[in-house]
Amino acid sequence: MSSIKDAAKSLYEGFLVAFPTETVYGLGADATNEKAVSRIFEIKGRPLDHPVIVHLSSIDQIEQWAVNVPKYAYTLAEKYWPGPMTVILNRSSSAKDWITGGQNTVGIRIPNHEIALSLLEEFRKIGSGAIAAPSANKFGKVSPTSFQHVQDELSQDLTLQDAILDGGNSAIGIESTIIDCTQDQPKILRPGFITNKMIEETTGLILSDSITNIRVSGSFKSHYAPQAKVLLDVEPQSGDGFVALEEFATPLNVIRLIAPKNIEEFAQNLYYAFRSADEKKLSRIVVKQPLGDNLALAIRDRLQKASNN
Repeated sequence: MSSIKDAAKSLYEGFLVAFPTETVYGLGADATNEKAVSRIFEIKGRPLDHPVIVHLSSIDQIEQWAVNVPKYAYTLAEKYWPGPMTVILNRSSSAKDWITGGQNTVGIRIPNHEIALSLLEEFRKIGSGAIAAPSANKFGKVSPTSFQHVQDELSQDLTLQDAILDGGNSAIGIESTIIDCTQDQPKILRPGFITNKMIEETTGLILSDSITNIRVSGSFKSHYAPQAKVLLDVEPQSGDGFVALEEFATPLNVIRLIAPKNIEEFAQNLYYAFRSADEKKLSRIVVKQPLGDNLALAIRDRLQKASNN
């Protein structure tokens, strides 16, 4: 495990750093270094037209990466950054095609994790201060929520010059809310911890329901998928893995993977449950989907995509 100073130096020298955030672990490169960013795509097996999010440490860096930023985007940033929110903005000339997937937009986030912020601040002292990072896992598979998950999945792909920072388990456990801020009204492109209601209350704007062609992380029909087949709201059979809120009893001869007490715990431990099922070589995971809006909606989004594997 590296120190933050060493990790910042690795980024500056064109190497990769896997780092913790409050959502999931990211695999990062200097956002101004094409060769380094292309290695992320190579290691993940990620399509080149699939954009990566630029992580920053301060709102004053936005104007380096985006142009024509609407006032409501700054209102959201002031309220929810650092935090689990990515805003999609019109890109500036700094945001190259290899960051944006060839689109005219760029995704930006300030993560709410002490280690991630320290890394970004340290990197700003010696380099660009911008880290391009998707989740630190193979494309389309389960996002990592611990140092061990990253080690298990990527250690063979990383060199001695690359770094992995250990920040314990991710506090939220599912990816950030992605909000399109390129129009007059915001639009959610990927649900997460920051909800429709929170966005509308903060901006005083009604969310747009217009159709958009912007490609963002997690927008493929199948995503977040373990090796095991994910089945939703069906009766589990003997030998199946089972994921449901604590209030639901475990059927006979079924392997309980997690029993979260509430929606927050469900989100925090969902990807752990998926990885645990794969470690146990289970062929099926039956999930009782949580009901309701807000975070439950984001969990159902991940479950529906995982079940398309």
